[in-house]
Amino acid sequence: MAIPRQLPNAITIARIPLAVVFFILLLLGGTYGIPEPTLRWIAAILFIVGISTDWVDGYLARKYDIVSDFGKLWDPIADKMLTGAGFIGLAILGEVDWWIVVIILIREWGITVHRLMVASEHVVAAAWMGKIKTAFQGVALGWALLPLHVVIGLGPWTLITFLLMIIVLVLTVASGIDYIVAQVRGSRQKS
Repeated sequence: MAIPRQLPNAITIARIPLAVVFFILLLLGGTYGIPEPTLRWIAAILFIVGISTDWVDGYLARKYDIVSDFGKLWDPIADKMLTGAGFIGLAILGEVDWWIVVIILIREWGITVHRLMVASEHVVAAAWMGKIKTAFQGVALGWALLPLHVVIGLGPWTLITFLLMIIVLVLTVASGIDYIVAQVRGSRQKS
């Protein structure tokens, strides 16, 4: 069965407006599901669907051999817009510490800016460590976004969320270091 050649890229691009809608609904949902818990559930589900499409577009592109430089460049940007909206939204709502969010976003957008700067020379695809980091960010954010505190209690939910965010922070910094080391090695090999 053939699929349209642009389907993976269309899925990638669809995550960008989805990130905006998700962010608005998250903020309208309020802190800990007050005053609109329904909006918080919708926001969480939109995020989970959106971050899941990261796997779908990559799978389709590889399976049907339609990997493109456009996809290699824009897929991580769309991911960062979606996860960035989640981190910032949760920090605004007081559910994740700003210091964690700031460190994560500096790494995320620093690497993205570098990718854009070198895009005319070569496209830097995500490495395995970056993919693991993105997957774990998706799981941790999905947990933090779902208003599960109602079921398990605010104390345990807050502790689990904090621990997940610390793991995300460590993976994010480690994958950033891995990216920088790979770029330095690559530039030395070209010289």
